[in-house]
Amino acid sequence: MSRSLCEVFMSADPAVTNPDLYTVVFENERVRVLRYRDRPGDATSPHGHPDSVMVTLSSFTRRLTSGGHQVELALEAGQVRWLSAQEHAGQNIGDTETYAIFVELKEAASAVPARTALGPET
Repeated sequence: MSRSLCEVFMSADPAVTNPDLYTVVFENERVRVLRYRDRPGDATSPHGHPDSVMVTLSSFTRRLTSGGHQVELALEAGQVRWLSAQEHAGQNIGDTETYAIFVELKEAASAVPARTALGPET
């Protein structure tokens, strides 16, 4: 029996591992929307996300750690980014609050049938 991406990441659900930083603001059978907010110096426990879209609502600088690797990134407010499924821990290393929205997909990419946005395929 195969497990969905959502089931794989439930053991490291950020809303469970970091409930003071992640809040579920919407959920249905296809997506879950999380609000993330922290202050300079705050850090998350290791957690996972399925394939997601992130919308930055503030500019911030973070350090992400995964599998012994670290990366620092600075993002501006108003960016929209695709994030492939991943596990990581993060820390706000800047001097501004991190504020972002994550739209997590509950279906694996292969489970979603290909469709055109405006009508039949040509």
